[in-house]
Amino acid sequence: MGNSFFKYVQQLELFGFFSGYSLLFVLILFWTGDKPLQNNFKKRLLSVLPYSYALIGTLYIGLLMKNLYESHMVGNLFTNIYNPFLTAWALLSILFWIPAIGKKQILSLLHNLVFFFLLVKDVIMQIFSSEYNEILKNDMKIYTMSLLLNLGSFIVVLLFSFVIWQNKKSKSY
Repeated sequence: MGNSFFKYVQQLELFGFFSGYSLLFVLILFWTGDKPLQNNFKKRLLSVLPYSYALIGTLYIGLLMKNLYESHMVGNLFTNIYNPFLTAWALLSILFWIPAIGKKQILSLLHNLVFFFLLVKDVIMQIFSSEYNEILKNDMKIYTMSLLLNLGSFIVVLLFSFVIWQNKKSKSY
């Protein structure tokens, strides 16, 4: 089994943090519609999506830091990364804290599709092989938790943006 188990566990961590964002993004985009946005609330919903994605990336960095603390050495952390490209891709999600990048909501969706394809890969593998049934069941449970995590992150960032907006509004009067 060796590294394949740890690689799978690390893939599940990435999947748990990032995969639910694409469904959340599509649901909010569907709800706001494709008409020019006149409603401030709907504009704000779309504008905070990349920042909620950046918050998820920040939480993932927290998990990596926790693992670093438990391994007691920086060298151990980097030798225990079994998916270095996916981990590096996940770390790039914190770039959405930068306002110039965060204003382009579609970039966050495009960035996230890499993690969504992990689910698609497992669904396709399950079609061709019955031994992937348990893996797909695990993926669906983790996907549900990821969706809830991303929804929670979105709500936190949305509430925070309303507090900032109200604060700016009260100072301008």
